[in-house]
Amino acid sequence: MQLDHILTQERTFCGAQSTSKKRLLEDVAQFISNDVPALSANEIYTQLLNRERLGSTGIGEGVAIPHCRVSNCSSVIATLVTLKSAVDFEAVDDQPVDILFALVAPEEGHDEHLKALAGIAEKLNDPQFRQQIRTADSAEALFQTAVNFPQNSAERATS
Repeated sequence: MQLDHILTQERTFCGAQSTSKKRLLEDVAQFISNDVPALSANEIYTQLLNRERLGSTGIGEGVAIPHCRVSNCSSVIATLVTLKSAVDFEAVDDQPVDILFALVAPEEGHDEHLKALAGIAEKLNDPQFRQQIRTADSAEALFQTAVNFPQNSAERATS
């Protein structure tokens, strides 16, 4: 999965100052809606919150991958956010979250949604990727890190 197919620099935020899980989800919904005006920030927020009620999308190691399906969405889109201060996200390891990679998918895009989710989870499981994400000091550096990080250890060895 190529991240540059679902993530744009306009939906990449470095050092956000959200102070709670709900506020972070509100901010993410607004970030997405600002870049894709056809999508309602309120609907995105409501759907992200509904998904979180089923169980936290905090996967551990300071990472969360909130995701949902919404109407009016024609393809999977992503937002990458790093936080200035980590927030409680009820993650599986009880650690606060400072990296959030949110996905919004079409209501009927089940396969595409699951493939994107799996690809992002795989990348975020890599300690080198997480470290580079955390050390990015601008939205541009964060975006470039995300889309240019090698897919696997063999690629990293040759780059």
